[in-house]
Amino acid sequence: MSSSSWLDRANTVAPPGFSRWMVPPAALCIHLCIGQAYAFSVFNLPMSKLIGITESAPDDWKLTSLGWIFSIAIVFLGLAAAFGGTWLDRVGPRKAMVAAAACFGGGFLVGAAGISTHQLWLVYLGYGVLGGIGLGLGYISPVKTLITWFPDRPGMATGMAIMGFGGGAFVASPLSVMLMKHFSTETHIGVAETFMVLGVVYFIVMMIGAMLVRVPAEGWKPEGWTPPVVQNAMITTQNVHIDDAMKTPQFWLLWGVLCLNVTAGIGVLGQASAMSQEMFPGRITPASAAGFVGLLSIFNMLGRFFWASTSDYIGRKATYMCFFALGIVLYAIVPWSGQTGSIFFFVAFYAVILSMYGGGFSTIPAYLRDVFGTRYVGAIHGRLLTAWSVAGVLGPVLVNYIRQYQIDSGVAKADAYTVTMYIMAGLLAVGFVLNLMMKPVDARFHMTGEK
Repeated sequence: MSSSSWLDRANTVAPPGFSRWMVPPAALCIHLCIGQAYAFSVFNLPMSKLIGITESAPDDWKLTSLGWIFSIAIVFLGLAAAFGGTWLDRVGPRKAMVAAAACFGGGFLVGAAGISTHQLWLVYLGYGVLGGIGLGLGYISPVKTLITWFPDRPGMATGMAIMGFGGGAFVASPLSVMLMKHFSTETHIGVAETFMVLGVVYFIVMMIGAMLVRVPAEGWKPEGWTPPVVQNAMITTQNVHIDDAMKTPQFWLLWGVLCLNVTAGIGVLGQASAMSQEMFPGRITPASAAGFVGLLSIFNMLGRFFWASTSDYIGRKATYMCFFALGIVLYAIVPWSGQTGSIFFFVAFYAVILSMYGGGFSTIPAYLRDVFGTRYVGAIHGRLLTAWSVAGVLGPVLVNYIRQYQIDSGVAKADAYTVTMYIMAGLLAVGFVLNLMMKPVDARFHMTGEK
């Protein structure tokens, strides 16, 4: 069998007797790798000292400039997901996973070249653009496949896979610190070599996921399962075409809901390591800050499974109500934890916040399935992820630039994040209202002759 035929969708159809429980591990191989994006903040401080080594030299890159690497990656994640969703529906998950592995692994190698030559634009191009495309294709590649394999528990199914994206940083954060320490010398910080190792390892693991993945045969359903009579008005038995979905107010309400939920969490994730060290100077070391990033990753990961599974019972709309209502309270009291010097409450508040941030990602595919039907959910999900692109810029910009403005105005570094936290709480209040406005799609948008 040629490599091209191995990639074809027809050759990924599961044979009789195939266990659907083999598909979540395939999805996890992809998502655990691309979830490294959430640990990228561990590179920010080291990359601001590539020349000065022990402290930033005048020609070293500034944190504000480095923050754009993560933002560019998230922008291209959303764009790749939006433009790649329809292609994915046509070619199947395996081809998309292979493309994701090549782009994500290759992005690290191009980024390593940029770090070695101290050309920031190359890092933007490598990890930001190429890696971001890999992130987007990898992120959406298993979603529709999982929903099709698990029509009885769509929230749990997507939660299992997208849990891996949240948990990726739990592996990547300590691994990156260990590799940088291994490759560093008195005159060199081993970031470039670390990028090279990660690029190769992630490519191999993602290719394993591509080899494992299968799609169900036409008309397949779980043994003994019959579609239940829908009693929730927010769950449709119809399908909405992807082009018509974008004409509905529901699509744009959910776009805003996801954008605001992500904005509130992603800025913190992008600067979690530096923020914890600055809010508790002398008490949180670089190593313990990496541990903080890893801990947030655990809650980000567990929240994806917990909240998505919970949504199968209480509904997607009610689940998002929990995210926004609880999030408003927690963001509003985070500054208090810094002012009182309570590391425990600071970590606890952010652990819960990050669980809901992750839960928002894992619940949205099932929310889309409920509102627009199964047929085009993969492509619709891809287009909705442009909200993540916007949030990937908005969140870090709010955190980074407001922090810098505060410091330039004479505010102590430990207090420089206070205003930002209040702004995040305000954004979540807007998200609460948007989610409250959600109702079933008008019947005129339903596809005729198909259920």
